[in-house]
Amino acid sequence: MVRENEIRANEIAVTPPDASDAGLVFIGRIHTPWNNRLLCPRQGRHDGPICRIEIFAPWVPALDGVERFQQLEVLYWLDQSRRDIVKQSPANNGETHGAFSLRTPVRPNPIGTSMVVFVERKDNWLMVRGLDCLNGTPLLDIKPDRCQFTPIAPPQPGDFETG
Repeated sequence: MVRENEIRANEIAVTPPDASDAGLVFIGRIHTPWNNRLLCPRQGRHDGPICRIEIFAPWVPALDGVERFQQLEVLYWLDQSRRDIVKQSPANNGETHGAFSLRTPVRPNPIGTSMVVFVERKDNWLMVRGLDCLNGTPLLDIKPDRCQFTPIAPPQPGDFETG
């Protein structure tokens, strides 16, 4: 089990460069039953507990129409995650893998994603199942599940050309 700020055998931490502002805005906050990383599930389950996503003003009108989708992709900022370990040993067996080949919260830019099941909307709140983040996690974005989403515009000439 991972401990706070632990570096396991053969893992590699780096000193990250100074941050530059990408202009991200937290549009809400996620409310889950988990206040401790050790208790938080590693992957969300669609039969898991109902969690609440709070949308801040002025972003509430952006929720209009979200009820049409059974599944949503939720993107969030893993604000309590380390950002410096590039080679990790998730099984703690000495074998390491690059952070980009893992679904670890420990990443240079700790953006988490979950495919959640939409339960209901109440004003500026969404009730969903399938999250795997800590209570109070900042929300970055919500998108319809791309498998359920039908593009508005038909393909245009040149859309699929490379070169």
